[in-house]
Amino acid sequence: MNWTRASVRYRSVDIEGLEIFYREAGPENAPVLLLLHGFPSSSRMYETLLPPLADRYRLIAPDYPGFGHSTALPPSEFVYTFDHLAEVMQRFVDRLGLDRFALFVQDYGGPVGFRLAQAQPDRIRAIVVQNAVAHEEGLGPLWETRKAFWADRARHEAALRANLLSFDATRQRHIGHTPHPERYDPDAWHDEFAFLSSPGQIDIQTELFYDYRTNVERYPQWQHYMREYRPPMLVLWGKYDPSFTVAGAHAYQRDVRDAQVHLLEAGHFALDEACDEVAAHTRRFLASLDDATQATVHNRPSGRGPGSPA
Repeated sequence: MNWTRASVRYRSVDIEGLEIFYREAGPENAPVLLLLHGFPSSSRMYETLLPPLADRYRLIAPDYPGFGHSTALPPSEFVYTFDHLAEVMQRFVDRLGLDRFALFVQDYGGPVGFRLAQAQPDRIRAIVVQNAVAHEEGLGPLWETRKAFWADRARHEAALRANLLSFDATRQRHIGHTPHPERYDPDAWHDEFAFLSSPGQIDIQTELFYDYRTNVERYPQWQHYMREYRPPMLVLWGKYDPSFTVAGAHAYQRDVRDAQVHLLEAGHFALDEACDEVAAHTRRFLASLDDATQATVHNRPSGRGPGSPA
């Protein structure tokens, strides 16, 4: 199969006065995969994943408000919470007419995506998790200082800003503990650091990171959602992630027993180092959903499908 970027489209849509940028690829009538990005990235992190899947799926990757090419209002004009980001993404999904779709979530995409799934579970066809946490054991030792910031913001905010938004921290999010740093393109962290250094970004990201505490509080709710609805789930986990532990990957199988879990030779942003593997796993997983749907249709008794007269 020849994979090219020829089918990728770059668009924006107005959502209540906010310009929301998104990348789209694949046929408009194909099954939809909504890709939600992490911190401090944008839909750009999915650029390499779109072509390998675009022949069979419609892929849509938006930038949240405050990220990438979407509107970045100051915190005095836009409330930067995960609830609010999820509300904007819900309106985005509605505006594009995405009635049913699979989710691909990474890092911040987890909190946004699980809010969407919890609010409208019938719209979620399946979930692909890539280093996004929904269980406390997934939070590594680095989170102790971050929890201190949540407990006493005034005392710890300066230190958090200096560390979380520094060049070294931005690089480390990608490299992690990988034994193969030569596989990583330094443009990723240089571009992200330039983004974080742009006017107003430090205030936006500090507000949003302070609200991250609400995600940890909601872990039990998301676990209940998974146990109740048991969405088909694929968990892809870069095992060299410095922030999220491998225990966080296996924890999903407590809630969705048949969740597929694959540990990858990669870090927090697994697409940096293992894009081909992520694409292959995702493609097989989505194809299994398509096959199951077709089997249901083919096994339905003739003449008595939905809407047939009794």
